[in-house]
Amino acid sequence: MAKLLIAEDDPEIAMLERDYLEMAGYEVSIVDNGQHAVTEALNGGYSLILLDLMLPGCSGYDVCRLIRDKIDVPILMVTARTESVDKIRGLGLGADDYIAKPFDPAELVARVKAHLSRYARLTGGGLGELEVIDLGGLQIFPQSWKVVKEGREIKMPNREFALLKYLAEHPNTVFSKEKLFETIWGYDYIGDSATVTVHIGRIRDKVEDDPTRPKLIETVWGAGYRLNRP
Repeated sequence: MAKLLIAEDDPEIAMLERDYLEMAGYEVSIVDNGQHAVTEALNGGYSLILLDLMLPGCSGYDVCRLIRDKIDVPILMVTARTESVDKIRGLGLGADDYIAKPFDPAELVARVKAHLSRYARLTGGGLGELEVIDLGGLQIFPQSWKVVKEGREIKMPNREFALLKYLAEHPNTVFSKEKLFETIWGYDYIGDSATVTVHIGRIRDKVEDDPTRPKLIETVWGAGYRLNRP
Protein backbone atom coordinates (compact mmCIF):
# COMPACT_ATOMS: atom_id res chain seq x y z
CA MET A 1 0.00 0.00 0.00
CA ALA A 2 1.41 3.38 -1.02
CA LYS A 3 1.95 5.90 1.80
CA LEU A 4 0.93 9.47 1.08
CA LEU A 5 1.70 12.65 3.02
CA ILE A 6 -0.73 15.56 3.07
CA ALA A 7 0.72 18.90 4.19
CA GLU A 8 -2.34 21.12 4.67
CA ASP A 9 -3.25 23.58 7.46
CA ASP A 10 -6.98 23.70 6.66
CA PRO A 11 -8.41 20.72 8.60
CA GLU A 12 -11.54 20.43 6.43
CA ILE A 13 -9.54 20.22 3.21
CA ALA A 14 -7.02 17.85 4.79
CA MET A 15 -9.77 15.50 5.99
CA LEU A 16 -11.49 15.62 2.59
CA GLU A 17 -8.26 14.69 0.84
CA ARG A 18 -7.51 11.96 3.38
CA ASP A 19 -10.99 10.40 3.19
CA TYR A 20 -11.01 10.13 -0.59
CA LEU A 21 -7.44 8.85 -0.78
CA GLU A 22 -8.05 6.26 1.94
CA MET A 23 -11.15 5.09 0.08
CA ALA A 24 -8.88 4.64 -2.95
CA GLY A 25 -6.70 2.31 -0.89
CA TYR A 26 -3.84 4.55 0.22
CA GLU A 27 -2.32 4.99 3.66
CA VAL A 28 -2.42 8.70 4.50
CA SER A 29 -0.72 10.94 7.07
CA ILE A 30 -1.44 14.63 7.67
CA VAL A 31 0.77 17.48 8.91
CA ASP A 32 -0.40 21.07 9.29
CA ASN A 33 2.78 23.16 9.10
CA GLY A 34 5.89 23.45 6.98
CA GLN A 35 8.47 22.31 9.54
CA HIS A 36 6.61 19.08 10.25
CA ALA A 37 6.16 18.57 6.50
CA VAL A 38 9.92 18.67 5.94
CA THR A 39 10.60 16.24 8.80
CA GLU A 40 7.89 13.80 7.76
CA ALA A 41 8.77 13.95 4.07
CA LEU A 42 12.43 13.18 4.71
CA ASN A 43 11.88 10.43 7.25
CA GLY A 44 8.45 8.90 6.63
CA GLY A 45 9.11 6.77 3.55
CA TYR A 46 6.23 8.29 1.57
CA SER A 47 5.41 7.45 -2.05
CA LEU A 48 3.86 10.84 -2.87
CA ILE A 49 3.41 14.22 -1.17
CA LEU A 50 0.44 16.59 -1.45
CA LEU A 51 1.80 19.99 -0.51
CA ASP A 52 -0.25 23.10 0.26
CA LEU A 53 1.49 26.29 -0.82
CA MET A 54 0.44 28.54 2.09
CA LEU A 55 1.65 26.56 5.10
CA PRO A 56 2.44 28.27 8.42
CA GLY A 57 6.04 28.40 9.55
CA CYS A 58 7.54 27.30 6.25
CA SER A 59 5.83 27.82 2.89
CA GLY A 60 5.16 25.05 0.43
CA TYR A 61 7.82 26.57 -1.81
CA ASP A 62 10.40 26.27 0.97
CA VAL A 63 9.31 22.73 1.82
CA CYS A 64 9.69 21.69 -1.82
CA ARG A 65 13.10 23.33 -2.05
CA LEU A 66 14.34 21.63 1.14
CA ILE A 67 13.20 18.11 0.25
CA ARG A 68 13.36 17.90 -3.54
CA ASP A 69 16.99 16.91 -3.95
CA LYS A 70 16.87 14.55 -0.96
CA ILE A 71 13.85 12.43 -1.90
CA ASP A 72 12.72 11.29 -5.31
CA VAL A 73 8.93 10.96 -5.15
CA PRO A 74 6.12 12.89 -6.85
CA ILE A 75 5.27 16.22 -5.21
CA LEU A 76 1.85 17.70 -6.01
CA MET A 77 1.20 21.29 -4.95
CA VAL A 78 -2.41 21.91 -3.89
CA THR A 79 -3.17 25.61 -3.60
CA ALA A 80 -5.62 28.42 -4.21
CA ARG A 81 -2.89 30.44 -5.91
CA THR A 82 -3.22 29.75 -9.61
CA GLU A 83 -1.19 32.53 -11.24
CA SER A 84 1.24 31.30 -13.88
CA VAL A 85 4.22 32.70 -11.98
CA ASP A 86 3.28 30.61 -8.92
CA LYS A 87 2.97 27.47 -11.02
CA ILE A 88 6.28 28.09 -12.79
CA ARG A 89 8.00 28.76 -9.47
CA GLY A 90 6.66 25.53 -8.00
CA LEU A 91 7.71 23.49 -11.01
CA GLY A 92 11.09 25.19 -10.97
CA LEU A 93 11.61 24.00 -7.39
CA GLY A 94 10.83 20.44 -8.44
CA ALA A 95 7.09 20.00 -7.99
CA ASP A 96 5.55 17.49 -10.40
CA ASP A 97 2.06 18.93 -10.66
CA TYR A 98 -0.14 21.81 -9.54
CA ILE A 99 -3.75 21.32 -8.37
CA ALA A 100 -5.92 24.41 -7.87
CA LYS A 101 -8.42 24.84 -5.04
CA PRO A 102 -11.31 24.27 -5.04
CA PHE A 103 -10.80 20.87 -6.63
CA ASP A 104 -12.90 17.85 -7.47
CA PRO A 105 -11.85 15.09 -5.01
CA ALA A 106 -12.24 12.49 -7.75
CA GLU A 107 -9.83 14.46 -9.94
CA LEU A 108 -7.37 14.66 -7.05
CA VAL A 109 -7.44 10.89 -6.64
CA ALA A 110 -7.04 10.43 -10.40
CA ARG A 111 -4.00 12.71 -10.43
CA VAL A 112 -2.43 10.86 -7.51
CA LYS A 113 -2.97 7.51 -9.24
CA ALA A 114 -1.54 8.84 -12.50
CA HIS A 115 1.60 10.18 -10.83
CA LEU A 116 2.21 7.03 -8.82
CA SER A 117 1.74 4.90 -11.93
CA ARG A 118 4.05 7.10 -14.00
CA TYR A 119 6.67 7.15 -11.24
CA ALA A 120 6.58 3.34 -11.02
CA ARG A 121 7.15 3.07 -14.78
CA LEU A 122 10.01 5.57 -14.72
CA THR A 123 11.84 3.95 -11.82
CA GLY A 124 11.01 0.34 -12.61
CA GLY A 125 12.65 -2.11 -14.97
CA GLY A 126 13.47 -1.59 -18.59
CA LEU A 127 15.72 1.43 -18.13
CA GLY A 128 17.88 0.45 -21.05
CA GLU A 129 20.66 -2.02 -21.74
CA LEU A 130 23.54 0.44 -21.61
CA GLU A 131 25.54 0.35 -18.40
CA VAL A 132 26.71 3.92 -18.88
CA ILE A 133 26.09 6.78 -21.30
CA ASP A 134 29.35 8.70 -21.48
CA LEU A 135 29.09 12.37 -22.43
CA GLY A 136 32.67 13.29 -21.71
CA GLY A 137 32.75 14.85 -18.27
CA LEU A 138 29.20 13.61 -17.60
CA GLN A 139 28.13 9.98 -17.18
CA ILE A 140 24.57 8.67 -17.00
CA PHE A 141 23.96 5.25 -15.43
CA PRO A 142 20.52 4.05 -16.59
CA GLN A 143 20.38 0.93 -14.43
CA SER A 144 21.26 2.64 -11.16
CA TRP A 145 19.46 5.92 -11.97
CA LYS A 146 22.61 8.00 -11.35
CA VAL A 147 24.26 11.00 -12.98
CA VAL A 148 27.93 11.75 -12.32
CA LYS A 149 29.75 14.92 -13.37
CA GLU A 150 33.52 14.95 -13.10
CA GLY A 151 33.42 12.23 -10.46
CA ARG A 152 30.67 13.82 -8.35
CA GLU A 153 27.17 12.38 -8.23
CA ILE A 154 24.38 14.82 -9.09
CA LYS A 155 21.01 14.35 -7.44
CA MET A 156 18.16 14.41 -9.94
CA PRO A 157 14.45 13.84 -9.38
CA ASN A 158 12.93 11.12 -11.51
CA ARG A 159 11.58 13.25 -14.35
CA GLU A 160 14.74 15.30 -14.66
CA PHE A 161 16.69 12.05 -14.93
CA ALA A 162 14.23 10.53 -17.40
CA LEU A 163 14.34 13.64 -19.58
CA LEU A 164 18.15 13.82 -19.56
CA LYS A 165 18.43 10.08 -20.22
CA TYR A 166 16.00 10.24 -23.15
CA LEU A 167 17.90 13.09 -24.78
CA ALA A 168 21.21 11.30 -24.20
CA GLU A 169 19.90 8.10 -25.76
CA HIS A 170 18.99 10.09 -28.89
CA PRO A 171 21.99 12.43 -29.24
CA ASN A 172 22.18 15.18 -31.86
CA THR A 173 18.44 14.84 -32.48
CA VAL A 174 16.04 17.75 -32.09
CA PHE A 175 12.86 17.07 -30.13
CA SER A 176 9.99 19.50 -29.76
CA LYS A 177 8.73 20.39 -26.29
CA GLU A 178 5.47 18.66 -27.14
CA LYS A 179 7.25 15.42 -28.08
CA LEU A 180 9.35 15.47 -24.89
CA PHE A 181 6.29 16.20 -22.77
CA GLU A 182 4.36 13.33 -24.34
CA THR A 183 7.29 10.93 -23.91
CA ILE A 184 8.33 11.74 -20.34
CA TRP A 185 5.06 12.83 -18.74
CA GLY A 186 2.61 10.84 -20.84
CA TYR A 187 -0.99 11.34 -21.84
CA ASP A 188 -2.23 10.82 -18.28
CA TYR A 189 -0.41 13.92 -16.99
CA ILE A 190 -2.50 17.08 -16.72
CA GLY A 191 -0.18 19.89 -17.72
CA ASP A 192 1.47 21.46 -20.74
CA SER A 193 4.77 21.58 -22.57
CA ALA A 194 5.96 24.59 -20.53
CA THR A 195 6.82 21.97 -17.92
CA VAL A 196 9.59 20.76 -20.25
CA THR A 197 11.17 24.23 -20.33
CA VAL A 198 11.25 24.38 -16.53
CA HIS A 199 12.85 20.93 -16.23
CA ILE A 200 15.41 21.65 -18.97
CA GLY A 201 16.43 24.72 -16.98
CA ARG A 202 16.87 22.68 -13.81
CA ILE A 203 18.94 20.06 -15.65
CA ARG A 204 21.16 22.73 -17.19
CA ASP A 205 21.78 24.23 -13.75
CA LYS A 206 23.20 20.87 -12.68
CA VAL A 207 25.09 19.59 -15.72
CA GLU A 208 26.26 22.60 -17.74
CA ASP A 209 29.53 24.36 -16.94
CA ASP A 210 27.75 27.65 -17.67
CA PRO A 211 23.95 27.24 -17.61
CA THR A 212 23.51 30.68 -19.19
CA ARG A 213 25.44 29.44 -22.23
CA PRO A 214 24.49 25.76 -22.48
CA LYS A 215 26.60 23.56 -24.72
CA LEU A 216 25.32 20.09 -23.82
CA ILE A 217 21.57 20.70 -24.09
CA GLU A 218 21.04 23.21 -26.84
CA THR A 219 17.89 25.18 -27.62
CA VAL A 220 17.05 25.01 -31.30
CA TRP A 221 14.86 28.05 -31.69
CA GLY A 222 11.44 27.30 -33.14
CA ALA A 223 12.09 23.55 -33.03
CA GLY A 224 12.93 22.31 -29.52
CA TYR A 225 15.97 20.89 -27.74
CA ARG A 226 18.97 18.83 -28.78
CA LEU A 227 21.59 17.07 -26.69
CA ASN A 228 25.01 17.43 -28.31
CA ARG A 229 27.01 14.26 -27.74
CA PRO A 230 30.78 14.36 -28.33
